[in-house]
Amino acid sequence: MAGCRGWVVRLAALLVVGFVLGSVEASLGDVDPQYRTCVEECHTTGIIGENIISHCQSPGNDDASVGSSWYAQEPLYMEWKHLNCRTDCRYHCMMQREGERQSHGLSPVKYHGKWPFIRVSVFQEPLSAALSAVNLLVHFTGWLSFFLLVNYKLPVRPQTKRTYYEYTGLWHIYAILSMNAWFWSSIFHTRDIDLTEKLDYSSAVALLGYSLILSLLRTFNVKDEATRVMFAAPILAFVTTHILYLNFYELDYGWNMKVCVVMAVVQLLAWAIWAGVTQHPSRFKLWVVVFGGALAMLLELYDFPPYKGYADAHSLWHASTIPLTYLWWSFIKDDAEFRTSTLIKKAK
Repeated sequence: MAGCRGWVVRLAALLVVGFVLGSVEASLGDVDPQYRTCVEECHTTGIIGENIISHCQSPGNDDASVGSSWYAQEPLYMEWKHLNCRTDCRYHCMMQREGERQSHGLSPVKYHGKWPFIRVSVFQEPLSAALSAVNLLVHFTGWLSFFLLVNYKLPVRPQTKRTYYEYTGLWHIYAILSMNAWFWSSIFHTRDIDLTEKLDYSSAVALLGYSLILSLLRTFNVKDEATRVMFAAPILAFVTTHILYLNFYELDYGWNMKVCVVMAVVQLLAWAIWAGVTQHPSRFKLWVVVFGGALAMLLELYDFPPYKGYADAHSLWHASTIPLTYLWWSFIKDDAEFRTSTLIKKAK
C-alpha cells in the first residue's frame, strides 16, 4: 500500500512540475515580424501570394467590428458560416511562414496559442473536433446504460420507488456536464471564435469543479444532504468566480491551466487513495482510470507540434480519454450494483 501511495505522490509531483513549466510557454509565432507584416498587408489588400481573401475585400470585414459595440458586430451565424478576414489572413500567413521556416530547417512554432494545423473545410482542428465528438458519444452511451441499470434493472426502494444507490442524481448531473463540455470542445475545435473559446473553457472548468465535488462526496461516503452542501459550497463558489473571471475580466490561459490541473490532481489523488484503502470489487478499474488519466494529462502539459499538420499532443489526449471514459462508466455502474446489494443485505 505504501508503494502505491508513493507512486501517486510521484505522479502528482510530475504533473505539478509540468503545468508550472507549460504555463510559461509563449506563442513565438505571434511576435514574428514577417508574420505580423503579412497579416497587416492581408487585412489591407486581401491578397497573400496566390490566395485572395474575399472577406477582406468586402466593406463588412472583421476589422471594422473589432472593439465596436455588440450590435455593430457581425451576426454569429454569419461569423460561423464564413471564415472572416482576420481568421483567413492569420491562417494563410501562418502556413506561408511555416513553409518558409521548414525550408530553413526550423521547427514549427505556435501562433496565438495554437500549433499550425491544416484546415479541412470549416474544421480548423479536424482530428480534435472528431475525437471530441467520439468522447461525447461514449459519455452518452455510458450514461444511458447507467440510467437503464439503476432505473430498470436494479431493485428500488419499495416505499419511495427511488433507487438504493445514493449517488444516482449526482452521476446524472455529471453526465450532463460531461456531454456539454465535449459538445463545446467539438464546436471550439471546429471553429475558434471568442464565443466558442469561452464556452469550451467554461464548460471544462465547470466539469472539473463538479467532478472534484463528486469525488470528495463519494470517497468520503457523504450521504447527508447538509454535509454535501458544506463540501460543495466553497468549491462551487470558487469555480463560479473563476468562470466569471475568464469570461468578463481576462481569459488568462496560464492561470486557467493551473486551476484545472490542481482540481484534476486533487480528485485523482482522492480516487487513488480511496481505491487503495477500500475493498471495492471494482477498485482495479478505478486504478486504471486514475493512472491512465494522470498519464493522459501529461499529453496536455508536455506539448509537441502536430504530426503532418493534424495530430498534436492535445488531439492524442482526446483519443486517450475515449477508452478511459468507457472504463469509467463501467466502474460507475459497478459501484451502483455494489452499493445496492450492500444496502439490500443490510435491510434484510
